[in-house]
Amino acid sequence: MPRSPATCTVPPSTALLTVAGGQLVAAPRAAPERVRRKGPASANPYLRLLATPGARAFTAGNLIARLPMGMLSVSAVIMIAGSRGSYALAGAVTATGLAATAVVAPFTARLVDRYGQARIAVPATALAVLGSLALVLCVHHDAPAWTLFAAYAATATTPNTGGMSRARWAHLHRGDPAALHTANSFEQAADELCFMLGPVLAAVLCGALFPEAGTLVGAFLLMTGVLVFAAQRATEPPPTPRRRTAVSPLRTPGMPALLAVFLATGAVFGALEVVSIAHAGGAILALQAAGSCAAGLLYGSLRPARNVHRRLLLCLTAMTALMSLPLLATASTASLPVLALCLLLAGAATAPTMVTGMTLVQRATPAGQLNEGMTLSVTALLGGVAAGAATGGWLVEHAGTVSGYAAPMGAAALALAVAAAGTSLRRPGVSGGSAR
Repeated sequence: MPRSPATCTVPPSTALLTVAGGQLVAAPRAAPERVRRKGPASANPYLRLLATPGARAFTAGNLIARLPMGMLSVSAVIMIAGSRGSYALAGAVTATGLAATAVVAPFTARLVDRYGQARIAVPATALAVLGSLALVLCVHHDAPAWTLFAAYAATATTPNTGGMSRARWAHLHRGDPAALHTANSFEQAADELCFMLGPVLAAVLCGALFPEAGTLVGAFLLMTGVLVFAAQRATEPPPTPRRRTAVSPLRTPGMPALLAVFLATGAVFGALEVVSIAHAGGAILALQAAGSCAAGLLYGSLRPARNVHRRLLLCLTAMTALMSLPLLATASTASLPVLALCLLLAGAATAPTMVTGMTLVQRATPAGQLNEGMTLSVTALLGGVAAGAATGGWLVEHAGTVSGYAAPMGAAALALAVAAAGTSLRRPGVSGGSAR
């Protein structure tokens, strides 16, 4: 029986079928005005970010896995120094692990890009956890010193969980610079939070329970977090089989200069940490991390300037200026509250600098190699931390802590100079002023 024309008429409120992101979806023909308005919750960029389907689940797993990053090295130092009575041995063991990570991490990240996060991250984490357990056994049973180096070096297979999380955000919000800016800010704030809470948790566990407790709990949290994170397959970026013509992100235009900036920025963190511990103890460093965490969250809620290269220069300029405050405070007064305030303010520029730098790394890295590109930046950062710590320690020993605070300021100025040189030498057309 044929239908009348009136029966075929679509009411104004009926949904239209359209295609978005390769999927068939229903969209209202004329959305009511009340639906178009955004309430207080939707106006918050972080709530919008975490409203992304699957985001809260993989973020929870990633935070659990990332907390041990601030625990394991501190726990190892406390455990080894307490057992062997040598901070020199403890420092050498952790430095060896850092060097091994710098070598192994880019290869682990390359495998993650090629075969997928779940297939590589879980076995790589299992190997790292076995390394931590081996270290505990070697310390507990008073094994030869060389076994400590071998066991801790085995933890170098730990995947870059922060990089994998950033890769998921980049996959979910590709083509949306504002959402990626908020995601990078959120991830940087999470980094600061974990590195602020991790050492405190490690010290409490090792002191209140037994020296091996920090390492054991850290290894358990790392494995648990990675398992939860890897189980969220819906948000995982698809693996990208490596082509024979593919080149390392190291060879992409602009990447060497960015890695040099990360190297110098890492020196800021390493020098500031050693000098502050020597001058006032480790607890005061929590203020620097707190300032960075708060600044990162605020920075992510703001609309970023379109020219990312210029934004990086502004952030590095601010970091150089703010890193002079601890030097001025210690040179003019011995008041710890004044130094604490200066460290809080000094941290305000570090998170925006890292967020902007990571944004540029994401843009410079070829598609399908995000994990490798971001792991290279973290490796450069860790190398800078080691160099900055060595420089800061030398200055403290030979010139005092007041002069030692010149090291982080000088490293920040070096990062600014490298970034400025890289910007001036950038090829025409590769500009952060576009929507790229």
